[in-house]
Amino acid sequence: MTTFVLVPGAFHGAWAWSPVAALLRERGHDTIPITLTGLGERKHLLSPSVGVDTHIADIVNTLVYRDLEDVTLVLHSYAGILAGPVAERADGRVTRVVVAGGFLAHPGESNFSVEPPASEAAFRQLADAGGDGWRIPVQDSLLERWGVTDPALAACVRPRLTDFPLRCSSDPVDFDPAVLASLPRTYIEHTAPPLPALEVSVQRARDDGWRMEQIAGCHDFMLEKPAETADFLMS
Repeated sequence: MTTFVLVPGAFHGAWAWSPVAALLRERGHDTIPITLTGLGERKHLLSPSVGVDTHIADIVNTLVYRDLEDVTLVLHSYAGILAGPVAERADGRVTRVVVAGGFLAHPGESNFSVEPPASEAAFRQLADAGGDGWRIPVQDSLLERWGVTDPALAACVRPRLTDFPLRCSSDPVDFDPAVLASLPRTYIEHTAPPLPALEVSVQRARDDGWRMEQIAGCHDFMLEKPAETADFLMS
């Protein structure tokens, strides 16, 4: 049996991992999807003070207070930048890391550091125009960005998306890269379609020695192809 902790990315909550979590549990694995502060069913906690350190604490505290050991930590999209800090602060509880279509940041970098400048400019403009300068409001254009074109999938995803704190994209991460590098690490790249903003992170995963896997799905492939995603996580 494996213990999986599943972390969603920006604008998403634990709901995004529900189909995969159900499949993993059916196969006997202990599976805990997390909703980060300010998102999903915790959207009432969204405030200008929510940043990367908040979300690192969300994950680490889940590991500690549930007394989880030998954890496979699975991080989607934005949550990929949390891999290093969580691995370092979890005191050995994390023994494998999977980044699912996620961003990879080195110490001192933020999510914006590894995205194209145009992405940062667009998100900052959205925050200024409709998010009081500190949050990125949900837009229909996000589905297009992520390649979510199937009407049924879009109908599932769009109503559940919640605004995202801008700080989580701009706060730098701080960690000892040796801790993360010592763990088995897998990167799942989605290809149908790929997300251009992930090009730096995908190449970085290759360069840094991550085990590379591919899935022919959109950015929300864990919802589009839950069975294939579950198979990757168990392989």
